[in-house]
Amino acid sequence: MTERVVLAYSGGLDTSVAIGWIAEETGAEVIAVAVDVGQGGEDLDVIRKRALACGAVEAEVADAKDEFATEYCLPAIKANALYMDRYPLVSALSRPAIVKHLVAAARKHGAGIVAHGCTGKGNDQVRFEAGISSLAPDLTCIAPVRDYAMTRDKAIAFCEAKGLPIATTKKSPYSIDQNVFGRAVETGFLEDIWNAPIEDVYEYTSDPATPREADEVIITFEKGVPVAIDGEPVTVLQAIQRLNERAGAQGVGRIDMVEDRLVGIKSREVYEAPGAIALITAHQELESVTVERELARYKRQVEQRWGELVYDGLWFSPLKRALDGFIAEANEQVSGEIRMTLHGGRAVATGRRSRQSLYDFNLATYDTGDTFDQSLSKGFIETFGMSSKIAAKRDLQQ
Repeated sequence: MTERVVLAYSGGLDTSVAIGWIAEETGAEVIAVAVDVGQGGEDLDVIRKRALACGAVEAEVADAKDEFATEYCLPAIKANALYMDRYPLVSALSRPAIVKHLVAAARKHGAGIVAHGCTGKGNDQVRFEAGISSLAPDLTCIAPVRDYAMTRDKAIAFCEAKGLPIATTKKSPYSIDQNVFGRAVETGFLEDIWNAPIEDVYEYTSDPATPREADEVIITFEKGVPVAIDGEPVTVLQAIQRLNERAGAQGVGRIDMVEDRLVGIKSREVYEAPGAIALITAHQELESVTVERELARYKRQVEQRWGELVYDGLWFSPLKRALDGFIAEANEQVSGEIRMTLHGGRAVATGRRSRQSLYDFNLATYDTGDTFDQSLSKGFIETFGMSSKIAAKRDLQQ
């Protein structure tokens, strides 16, 4: 029986060429799988037909936008997930979503190999292969660009020699990955970290320096889930999409950073994630009102570790699953409304309202009606500082 390979297919030059390239290198039949996580671009049926025209024996396409938003982006919102305190894991979240479909296709078509288009230098190769091995330890992985030295020049030559129905236009100066949660841009002149990004780098966001009227929005959450925008019910996908438009129009969500890649190098990345940043900011603000102090302190530690695990490609790992349980419990009381002003590249909370609020006006006020018994504070401070005081006396005597 002829070996079969499931290929993560985008519809572009590299993965279109990879269909025939893999067949020549391995003698295997190729099944192309394209997954729509809100990256935009061509119609899925056009992509499916192109895969078949390029030599795939089967081609599957999946509209996974709602699945991606609910099963992958929402957990990141609940976790306030920002890798290195800044990056909302745009690409890292999409990889396990794609992996799930690749493994399902491999099972359906009896394939023993899964292929992807990643290089040997980035994080995505790890995310794909670690994810695949976690869901299906028996499958093996190949990467034509990494394993068979399929450079872009070779890909163009192969495409022309075989007469493949794919345009070999001049390559963009940037490497771009995008989905509904955001957009990642790298390479080209951005590799010199002294160079500032220019406006043509951006698509999801408008220039925040351009004068415009501010936009006020009210986001409603139930147990950490965004359920309404300005009182109108929304799905998680719709919440992200609408805030991509509104926050993006105000230049919210631009991130220019040098990040620590899993493979050990530092890489300059430019991201734009207007909906993600607006939702995470709102969620953080609501947590500040509804989550008890010690739980909130510990959750911040969990959030950092959760983000690192997802960034590193360990979405399906035992630790990540265990932390998911903690984060779900921590969100049980995170219900209410946050009013935000979107303007000048920032999403700023201006109002907080919740039936689960732990904010007690009568305890917090300094005016008439104050119910906080200030006489208790003196003894509390004496007791609280006792161990440090004893240690200080000892140290002064030495």
